[in-house]
Amino acid sequence: MVRANGAVSLRELARVVQTSEVTVRRDVRALEAEGLLDRRHGGAVLPGGFTRESGFPQKSHLATAEKTAIADLAAGFVEEGEAIVVGAGTTTQELARRLARVPGLTVVTNSLLVAQALAHANRVEVVMTGGTLRGSNYALVGSGAEQSLQGLRVSRAFLSGSGLTAERGLSTSNMLSASVDRALVQAAGEVVVLADHTKLGSDTMFQTVPTDVITRLVTDEPPAHDDRAATELQALADQGVQISVAGSSLGGQAPDRPGPEAAPPERRGPRRDVPLPGQRRSHPGAAGAPQLRPAGSLGDGRVADLAPRRR
Repeated sequence: MVRANGAVSLRELARVVQTSEVTVRRDVRALEAEGLLDRRHGGAVLPGGFTRESGFPQKSHLATAEKTAIADLAAGFVEEGEAIVVGAGTTTQELARRLARVPGLTVVTNSLLVAQALAHANRVEVVMTGGTLRGSNYALVGSGAEQSLQGLRVSRAFLSGSGLTAERGLSTSNMLSASVDRALVQAAGEVVVLADHTKLGSDTMFQTVPTDVITRLVTDEPPAHDDRAATELQALADQGVQISVAGSSLGGQAPDRPGPEAAPPERRGPRRDVPLPGQRRSHPGAAGAPQLRPAGSLGDGRVADLAPRRR
């Protein structure tokens, strides 16, 4: 399946072979030891390390429920009459489908898939960059795309990527895509990263957005056993990234976890106490325990303010 598709999710593997994800995860680990594939959080890909990038057909089948939940939550941060930029990716494509209902919106994009999703939205204006078409992800890249963004200024940029870590921020496997994403960031007042839990803790070759430039991360609830994703979320929050967590595929409300001092004071509101995914609540005053403070409600989610760990 990996050879045919380039990538496959553990959930899909478990369904096909009619066994549990725990069993599949063990078998995938054994196959990785033999050099037949590379494990990723939530799935597996063909071997290739930092430089390999799956194409759109492969990416579109990974973490589909998670991407849908992330897009639903992210759409709530877009207001009527805004001008925004939306980068290329399967998650941003899902976001674009929801933005078609936002009146007076102007969307600048280098993605043919994003533009297609908005093509019949009567009240949304779509502005495309120039550039050379990169067929693997249907995106316009190169100097033409970057030059068309010079002098542009919008309120927010919505971007995805191949990996996200607190140390390096958002990254991708392709140099041309990374360069255009950096140009999109330069045009925006705020940067919102859309990344499902399978990308948390993964690092790829080219940095696109450093952590200190990311305003907000919209992600999904990591599985209980995924300690690396939960640790990465805490590390991102410690560096001031506002973290909004969409409800899982099983349903439920979406908690929002702004990083320390990152949310403007006027956005703070009723107190909510929401634990970080994958971590247990600590007793009040415990050393190193995340301190939850009042925060306001954004979109359809619940909000909590996650302060950095005390050193």
